Amino acid sequence: TSGLGLIVLYSAVSQNFDLWLQQCIRLAVALTAMVIVAQLPPDLMRRWTPWGYLFGLILLILVLAKGEVSQGAQRWLDVGIRFQPSEIMKLAVPMMAAWYLHNRQLPPRFADLVVLAVLIAVPTVLIAKQPDLGTSLLIAASGVLVIILAGLPIRVMVLLGLSAIPGAWVLWNFMQDYQKQRVLTLLNPDSDPLGAGYNIIQSKIAIGSGGLFGKGWTNGSQAQLEFLPERDTDFIFAVMGEELGLLGVLSLLGLYLFIVGRGLYIAIQARDTFSRLLAGSISLTFFVYVFVNTAMVTGLVPVVGVPLPLVSFGGTSMVTLMAGFGILMSIHNHRKHLSHQ
Repeated sequence: TSGLGLIVLYSAVSQNFDLWLQQCIRLAVALTAMVIVAQLPPDLMRRWTPWGYLFGLILLILVLAKGEVSQGAQRWLDVGIRFQPSEIMKLAVPMMAAWYLHNRQLPPRFADLVVLAVLIAVPTVLIAKQPDLGTSLLIAASGVLVIILAGLPIRVMVLLGLSAIPGAWVLWNFMQDYQKQRVLTLLNPDSDPLGAGYNIIQSKIAIGSGGLFGKGWTNGSQAQLEFLPERDTDFIFAVMGEELGLLGVLSLLGLYLFIVGRGLYIAIQARDTFSRLLAGSISLTFFVYVFVNTAMVTGLVPVVGVPLPLVSFGGTSMVTLMAGFGILMSIHNHRKHLSHQ
């Protein structure tokens, strides 16, 4: 999947070899992180989870206090290496939820749900204040998935679904003006074709013009003539649709489904509660990331700035993703040494 991503990225950056090489180096670092994490026993990760979660919260507070501002958002820390601490919480939150539940009665009791809600809400709010609504909602989803996998009663899930109605109103009032505009643009992108609706319109044109086989690698007019914005990050899926066509897109989605299926298989085979909940959450969260990006690019959900896993240009997100795969590998490799809890 990463190899296919590098091929598409080379075209998306307009054959800029320096940028492409930079991403290759980032991929090498991410693969190294995956291999290192894969060697760590799951019980060691479980013991260190609270400290990792606390460390992540401290970094999020530092971002709000002294983080770098770019394009109106305060999301980065620069300690010689510029990175987004919110990426750490993509793993820390589901790990913390799994850690809390691993030695407790399942399905979780109401008191446990309250504690979990706090553990998930604190980093979610801190990230939303950067502001980074898309990442905050996805991180919250990773924690909620752990709760669902722990056997959340159907009646509670129904109540949560009903609470989404007033929750949407609260969320709307919490959103920044540009975020509200994205939601309104989703409903009618043609209302502002040269402004807020431009990204979605150009993305749909790119995907639709690709047809079955695509226009050919590096031959996409929307991407190469720079009509398509953010073509190397959030909208790289549109580049693939235009240049590789429906067959290329289906090939990528097939690889994604294989990864998700393999991750869920590892979760089913896990020998302890912590590993089972964590592996399931990592796998399903990966699916959510893919779904949100592809739905965003095709105009099914608002633009929330979620990169396409293993394909989009980026460093911190790639390392976090590969570290998550390393956790899955660790759970699979060490399952014979774990006992039921």
